[in-house]
Amino acid sequence: MSKRSRRTSVNNIAHPAVEALGAQFAGLDFAPAPLNPQTTGQDVQLCVRVPADRLLDVLRFLYEDERCRFEQLCDLTCVDYLNFPKARDRYGVIYSLLSLSKEHRLWVRCFVNDPDPKVPSVVGIWKGAEWLEREVWDMFGVRFDGHPDLRRILTWEGFKAHPLRKDYPLRGRGEREAFERITTESA
Repeated sequence: MSKRSRRTSVNNIAHPAVEALGAQFAGLDFAPAPLNPQTTGQDVQLCVRVPADRLLDVLRFLYEDERCRFEQLCDLTCVDYLNFPKARDRYGVIYSLLSLSKEHRLWVRCFVNDPDPKVPSVVGIWKGAEWLEREVWDMFGVRFDGHPDLRRILTWEGFKAHPLRKDYPLRGRGEREAFERITTESA
């Protein structure tokens, strides 16, 4: 059997990790789709959707399973879908995975909502996620349960807001007014 015939086809796109996920987690609808719907051909990169309560199981499987072997977490970020047309959820936490040994990529999206958006930490799988999770916590307010040191990384402790949320005012909330103005005379 050829490598191509063993892969599952999603929108005429073959991807071995999607087949492995379907076999391992038969009850989950991963809703695989092209990352960019305009892209065609065999080099289309896929994105799957995972519920927050199954995220850690799925990501650990993608890291450990021999058919997937996603050794590298390239990026971990977040999108605020506030006022986005047809959006059902507020935040999308996105994991960009790369398998160097299998030469494939996959994006995993997990959606969470207010008032307490949280997902499990993946630092136990990819150590490099530590600072990425801290950045998402600081900028978006998505909490990562089980993170070894979840504190602010770009703003300061005690800062009450999350600046990359879409409801954060463009000119801030007065946090810069507390700084002393330095002029040529006072310097």
